[in-house]
Amino acid sequence: MSTRFGRLAVYPRLPLSVLPTVIEPAPRLSAELGLKLSIKRDDLTGLAFGGNKTRQLEFYFGAAQAAGADTIVITGAVQSNYVRVAAAAAARLGMEVHVQAEERVPDMDALYHQSGNILLGDLLGAVRYSYPDGEDEAGADRAVQAIADTLRAQGKRPYVIPLAPGHPPLGALGYVLAAAEIVDQLQASGTRIDAVVVASGSGFTHAGLLFGLRALGQDIAVHGICVRRAAPAQVQRIAGHCRELAGMLGLAEVVSDRDIRLFDGVLAPGYGQLNPATADAIVLAARCEGLFLDPPYTGKVMAGLVALAANRTLAQDANVLFLHTGGTPALFAYGPQLQDWLKP
Repeated sequence: MSTRFGRLAVYPRLPLSVLPTVIEPAPRLSAELGLKLSIKRDDLTGLAFGGNKTRQLEFYFGAAQAAGADTIVITGAVQSNYVRVAAAAAARLGMEVHVQAEERVPDMDALYHQSGNILLGDLLGAVRYSYPDGEDEAGADRAVQAIADTLRAQGKRPYVIPLAPGHPPLGALGYVLAAAEIVDQLQASGTRIDAVVVASGSGFTHAGLLFGLRALGQDIAVHGICVRRAAPAQVQRIAGHCRELAGMLGLAEVVSDRDIRLFDGVLAPGYGQLNPATADAIVLAARCEGLFLDPPYTGKVMAGLVALAANRTLAQDANVLFLHTGGTPALFAYGPQLQDWLKP
């Protein structure tokens, strides 16, 4: 597939995922929403409960191996899926992993700081650091670089996996490839898709998928549901990633401003904070399809999909693909809040 994307082959890639992931029909959710809904099961990518991060990290770990690294340093939210999968990949490869947890979600209890992805990271041997400001990407990046400097002084060879803008979006390459995988699956099954609905946070998944589809000549609408910042700021992030991808791959800038569709109507009160629409969406998916969604990402994406169906941004009976990006372990960190929501 890489031959379809210019210089993609020059970027080292370490396979971590079980691919291709399946596309499943969701008949009961379809009936509830008035859509023809299918689900791309990227929660089943295999490593450490799977999720979209395995596709992204294949390129970072490829670069780390090429650089001769023996240690991974990464930053993310306290309940970061990214950190969990990075720690699992490092364990598989016999590398140390040092993780910085950014306090992005206010007023969370002790369970939030001990269960879910935190517990899994501890089992995987992650060395933890804390960063108190959840909305200071530049500061978090400086802090994680300082951790790497300390490790170098100890004789280690660290590789830093960055999250903020200002670094080549290597992770987005995983979803450039995923776009080709989806197109191949649709063509093989004779299925037409009008729109994809996906989380838009760091922007690597959203931008990679959008760029990949447009580079393949596909005009499928891609609706990003904002999970961390409001739409005006997120538009700039996605546009920037797409421009960088074009440069990295030696391809034309195939993504126009009108291609970048974002919805932030279910974001409030902020990243990782459960709201009624998200709680309802989590329950709806579980009880209609036996599908587990998480509060920070896929739950909000399903809530956004429900809203886009209700306001007819997604036309009645449209063929829609929901990209399930995983995050299942985080459900346990939100157990008390979800139990309160489920009380009669």
